Amino acid sequence: MINIILCGGQGTRLWPISRNAQPKQYIPLLEGQSLFQKTVHYNQELCDEFYFITNMDQFFLAKEQLTHLSLKKSRFLIEPIGRNTAPAIALACMDLDEEDVVLVTPSDHLITQQSIYQNIMHLAEEKAKEGYIITIGVKPTSPETGYGYIECELENHHVLNVTKFHEKPNAVTALEYISSGKFFWNAGIFCFKAGVFLKELERYAPEILTACKHAFTNIDKGSDNTHRVPLEDMQNIPENSIDYAVLEHSKLIKMIPAQFGWTDLGCFDALDQILPKDKCGNTLESKYVGLNSHNNLILGHERTITTIDINDCIIVDTPDALLVANKGSSQKVKQLIGELKKNNHKLLTEHKTMFRPWGSYTVLEDTEGYKIKRIEVKPGKRLSLQRHWHRSEHWIVVSGTATVTIGEESFFLRPNESTYIRMGEVHRLANDGKIPVILIEAQVGEYTGEDDIERLQDDFERK
Repeated sequence: MINIILCGGQGTRLWPISRNAQPKQYIPLLEGQSLFQKTVHYNQELCDEFYFITNMDQFFLAKEQLTHLSLKKSRFLIEPIGRNTAPAIALACMDLDEEDVVLVTPSDHLITQQSIYQNIMHLAEEKAKEGYIITIGVKPTSPETGYGYIECELENHHVLNVTKFHEKPNAVTALEYISSGKFFWNAGIFCFKAGVFLKELERYAPEILTACKHAFTNIDKGSDNTHRVPLEDMQNIPENSIDYAVLEHSKLIKMIPAQFGWTDLGCFDALDQILPKDKCGNTLESKYVGLNSHNNLILGHERTITTIDINDCIIVDTPDALLVANKGSSQKVKQLIGELKKNNHKLLTEHKTMFRPWGSYTVLEDTEGYKIKRIEVKPGKRLSLQRHWHRSEHWIVVSGTATVTIGEESFFLRPNESTYIRMGEVHRLANDGKIPVILIEAQVGEYTGEDDIERLQDDFERK
């Protein structure tokens, strides 16, 4: 069985800790591991191979996090833009044998009862081999409005017939769903033969299959099992989910009801339920001090957070944004995102610390006319050969030995040594040593945005 992991989502409802450049699935929220890493762990005993579908920015996050795991055979499909789940799954299935059984999973869900989960997936694999498309329905424990629902015929069987798929309901409708006993949370987990899915896609959404076939013929297949889809071909694929494109129409759909400690951690209220608490019901946080405060979700790692007479609140502190909300209101973060898009889009996409395939950088100060960064380059890595048209740069090495190229000249910079790169000069920073290079970069110019980079050569094939 091959595990197709969808790992390119944005996780906007966990803003400000989750942002486009590093969404929730890559944040080490639990026991020092990310949800992405935990997803791989859940399925390692079930699957012989992993097929990761993501975008270019998150590709490097995934690759880095996989270095900490013992991974079996794997492939990557990199989408230049997202076209929802149906095209993503179709492109992966085209790269497989039609008899291959695939297990499609999100990368941002938590499963706490792994032995039960594995038993359910074995049953799903058996039914998939019989030619069915299997979806997993989680027995609901509360009238959640943040989940989609699957309506089934009530039968005393391990595998049920699906009546209908339902969108996320309002509170009244969710309560009706729960009361009827016929409805299950849609876990977004599917199992089927690759060929069966493609035939059903051809039957019910042929325009998607045709566009995917064209894109697949032009895919850039790298030697490292990394496939890149051309932007123009991806843009021509109609956008649709697997639910709308296939599941709502197919006569091959079966659902396995399950209860294995599942949550999609789609909001802070869900996250609050699984994080450890102190004796007052507040999140265990090393830098939190509370006085007469109870049942608060507290997330913050840099500054000390203090509360007095505060109860049942959500407090999330990051270096550049603070969220305060009442518990029960965290689904409204998505509405808040809409307001932020109007005037400060950067807060939605970037953290103060950004990870790159060569290391990371942290913005220490960013104001009109200049920006100051702390840059860390991993041993054996180097930045792209590049130039900037709107800024000059000063580099001061703090630790390690940097190899610097400016124009035709290359030289070493050691701790407490510095250099200056004029606007428009071709330059590169590399670490040929055995320890990380840490330096302070001061940018000066009328524009210091990250898109003022012209890459002339790049080890990581970024544009």
